[in-house]
Amino acid sequence: MNDLIKLQLEDAGDSMQKAIAHTESELTKIRAGKAMPSMLDGILVDYYGTPTPIAQVGNINTPDARSLIVQPWEKNLLGVIEKAIIDSNIGLNPQNDGTIIRMAIPPLTEERRKELVKRVKEEAEKGKVAIRNIRKDANDGIKKLKNEGVSEDEIKIGEAEVQKLTDSFIVKVDKLAEAKEKDIMTV
Repeated sequence: MNDLIKLQLEDAGDSMQKAIAHTESELTKIRAGKAMPSMLDGILVDYYGTPTPIAQVGNINTPDARSLIVQPWEKNLLGVIEKAIIDSNIGLNPQNDGTIIRMAIPPLTEERRKELVKRVKEEAEKGKVAIRNIRKDANDGIKKLKNEGVSEDEIKIGEAEVQKLTDSFIVKVDKLAEAKEKDIMTV
């Protein structure tokens, strides 16, 4: 196989790996009924005028499977963190006791589980779309190599390799989604 085609395949593989990592991180934000510090990952607080993730302004702990505790490094951030959690609309009710913020993680209702599974499917689909876009870009890049003297046969082989790569990464996304759905639906 032509070296230029190999480079295209490597680039596509790297990009697809990044798409998988992104999908995985998005899926971890969807809660599965047990307390995890990552549940607060997307929430930013106003830290002296700068939007900052909660994890960078305090400790987030899970004393048990049903509760989260945020202990800010500065007491004056308690109210700001509490408001950010409420405004984030992730279904948690923070309790501020003056030193820490406690949150009880309510068990998921059947309806909420189905909603979460729907979100998992949406995230998985976004991941697949990203991978397909990478496939399209890689194939376009390979086709352009024709101008550089790469034979028609090598281009066809390159496109077939890109398709194999794409298929393997789509399977990975499906497995991630399947595992997350199982996690959510397990009572």
